[in-house]
Amino acid sequence: MKFFNKEVKIALVAICGLVILFFGMQFLKGLNLFSSANIYYISFDNISGLSSSSPIYADGYKVGVVKNINYNYNKTGEIIIEADIDEQMRIPKGSSAEIVSDMLGNVKVNLLLANNPRERVMPGETIKGGINDGALGKMAGMIPTVTQILPKIDSIVTSLNILLANPAIAQSLQNVEVMTGNLTVTTRRLNSLLSGLENSVPGIVSRTDSVLDNANIMAKNINKIDVAGTMARVDQTLENVEKFTAQLNNNEGTLGLLMRDPTLYNNLSSTMRSADSLLIDLKAHPKRYVHFSLFGRKDK
Repeated sequence: MKFFNKEVKIALVAICGLVILFFGMQFLKGLNLFSSANIYYISFDNISGLSSSSPIYADGYKVGVVKNINYNYNKTGEIIIEADIDEQMRIPKGSSAEIVSDMLGNVKVNLLLANNPRERVMPGETIKGGINDGALGKMAGMIPTVTQILPKIDSIVTSLNILLANPAIAQSLQNVEVMTGNLTVTTRRLNSLLSGLENSVPGIVSRTDSVLDNANIMAKNINKIDVAGTMARVDQTLENVEKFTAQLNNNEGTLGLLMRDPTLYNNLSSTMRSADSLLIDLKAHPKRYVHFSLFGRKDK
C-alpha cells in the first residue's frame, strides 16, 4: 500500500492552501512576514477608528503596523495597541504617539520621537498615546462658533434684502450711472484739452525762450551801466539840493531875504497894487498918457 495515495495528496494540498491563505491574509493586513520586528505597546484613551494593520510612521516614514488592539476591561477608557515595529528602530525615552485621521477617513499612528539619544524605550514597554484631530478636529471646534454666528449672518442678510428693496438704492444707482457718464464726457474733454496743450507747447516754449533771451540781453545791458558813477552823480545832485535849501533858509541871501523879510514882501505887494491901479487908470483915461496927432502937438 502506497503512503502517498490520493487522499494524502488531497490533504497535503489542502494544508498548503490553508497556510498560503493564512500568510496571504497577514500580508494583506500589512504585517511583515519575512523580517524580524519588536513588539511595543501604546496606550490610548480613544483610538478614533484605529484598526489592526494600520500603519505606524516615524518622521513620515513607515516603521511598523498595528498588530492587535486590546481593550482593558479592568481599567475603563484604556486601550492597549500592540505595535509591530522594525527592530532597527530605536525609540528614545520620553517619546509619545498620536492617532491622525485624514480627510478620506484613513487612520494612522505617528511616533513623536523625543530628543534623548542616551535612553530608549525597550521592546515590550508601553508608550503613551493621544489623538491629533487635525483639520477635522479644528473644524469640529469651530462648529459652536459658527452656530453662534449663523443668526447674526441671517440678520445681516435680512437687513441687506430690506436695504436693496428700497427704491432709493435704485435711484442712487441711476445717479451713479449718470455721474459716470458725465465723468466720461469730462475725461474726453480733458483729453482734448491736453492734446491741444501738447500741440501749443512748442510755441509756448519758443516764446519762453525768446523772453529769456530778452531777459539775458537786459541783464547784460544792466551790467554795462556804471552804477558807481550814477550813484556819485546822484549824491552830487543831492548835495547841491542841500546847499540850495541851506541858502533858502539863510537870511543873508537874496532868496532867503525874499522868503523871510516881510518888508520886502509888503513893498512888492504895494508896488503890485500901484501898478494895478495905474493899469486901471490907463485903461480908463488913455488920453492922459498917450498924445498922438498927425499935425504935431499943439502948444497949450
